[in-house]
Amino acid sequence: MTDLSDELLPSTRRALTHRIAVAQAEGRTPSMVAAVVRDERLVWSGSRSMIDGHAPTADVQYRIGSITKTFVAVLVLRLRDEGLLDLADPIERHLPGTPADGATVAQLLSHSAGLASETPEPWWERTDGALRPRLADILEQERPRRHPAGRRHHYSNPTYALLGALVEQLRGEPWGEVLRREVLQPLGMDRTTLLPEHPHAGGFAVHPWADVMLPEPLTDTGLMAPAGQLWSTVTDLARWAAFLAGGHEKVLSTDTLAEMREPAVGPEAGEWSESYGFGLQLIQHEGRSLYGHSGSMPGFTAGLWISDTDGLAAIALSNATNGSRTPLVAAELIALTAQHEPRIPEPWRPLPDVDEELLALTGPWYWGAAPHTLRLRADRMLELSSLGRTGRGSRFRAETDGTWTGLDGYYAGETLRVVRAGDGSVSHLDIGTFVLTREPYGPAEVIPGGLDPQGWQAF
Repeated sequence: MTDLSDELLPSTRRALTHRIAVAQAEGRTPSMVAAVVRDERLVWSGSRSMIDGHAPTADVQYRIGSITKTFVAVLVLRLRDEGLLDLADPIERHLPGTPADGATVAQLLSHSAGLASETPEPWWERTDGALRPRLADILEQERPRRHPAGRRHHYSNPTYALLGALVEQLRGEPWGEVLRREVLQPLGMDRTTLLPEHPHAGGFAVHPWADVMLPEPLTDTGLMAPAGQLWSTVTDLARWAAFLAGGHEKVLSTDTLAEMREPAVGPEAGEWSESYGFGLQLIQHEGRSLYGHSGSMPGFTAGLWISDTDGLAAIALSNATNGSRTPLVAAELIALTAQHEPRIPEPWRPLPDVDEELLALTGPWYWGAAPHTLRLRADRMLELSSLGRTGRGSRFRAETDGTWTGLDGYYAGETLRVVRAGDGSVSHLDIGTFVLTREPYGPAEVIPGGLDPQGWQAF
């Protein structure tokens, strides 16, 4: 991943360096290190520091805060894919006796269980985890919930502590060891650890009104570690971004990763540019849909975002408690790279083979009087598009039983069937009882509710 053989153009590299230089100076952070990944390859890394000649390399560890949650979510979904749990399971089925009884695994993954944002005092991020030795200590016993389960997104750090404990319960060993063996080793991420390993940055608070600094404590948060404990480097996080975008057969399938970045619950009121999947934040930035996560712990801020449309990902890490807007910097690195070097599309190529029966399905179809068109894509995929002001479109994946399943839009998850007449010819298409015919509202015998016997008329 450190091979920069596909380096960016000099003008692009300068623009990226300028952006992190401005962020480090205006944000008054001791240092900042960043990287850009294109088509799952590290193509640029850069850094700035308050010390001349000692800018951090891409191998220096920083604390990544809540980006940790993306790792925990992968561990939980591995358990689901192995059949050891169901996302609809209430947490007490596998982890009894916690204040979160009644919440489902899916609700915990998506921060929709209604649990409190933080632990009871003192603030867990700056205090030793020994103060909270039991799971019962990470939530108030009297009022663990702030909202009814499943009703809204409410970000909760204790939620991911519970998910880490769930991993430990079902694997029979510490979640950090499970993470190392099942995820970090297969991905070659040997510089991602629970506690800092040399070389690593120190965390600082910068005085708001004077250019002086205060070291922040580097605590082991114990049971709360799954919420934000991990340390990593931009090189390792570039590997992580490549994995989140493309999957890895030994870690998690591309289908499950796609499930992670589907919105699992609506955003908070007024925050329609942001939502949450399973362990991933989903944001809109400069017209782009990004997924990933921001992170902060005392002394550190971090951001990792991925744009599938652009084939880009970016990471930014800094070692000041606040001021540098590090997650925004990572998003802006994607926008800058895409602006200077827009993605070059793959050349159009004809299909390697074609099924004549599928080819015969292509062309215009009508839902009632609303015109649509059906196109044949690779791997027997069908794509329905509306040609007018009304109607709905979707891509449909071919299934082994001769049907197709909707992948997006209104028809996501719905079944498309080709209905044949008695003589074997195609009569119509059925998508979840919506009938599409070759003529507007015709033939009459297949239209739900029938037609006026006088047919089309002039008035």
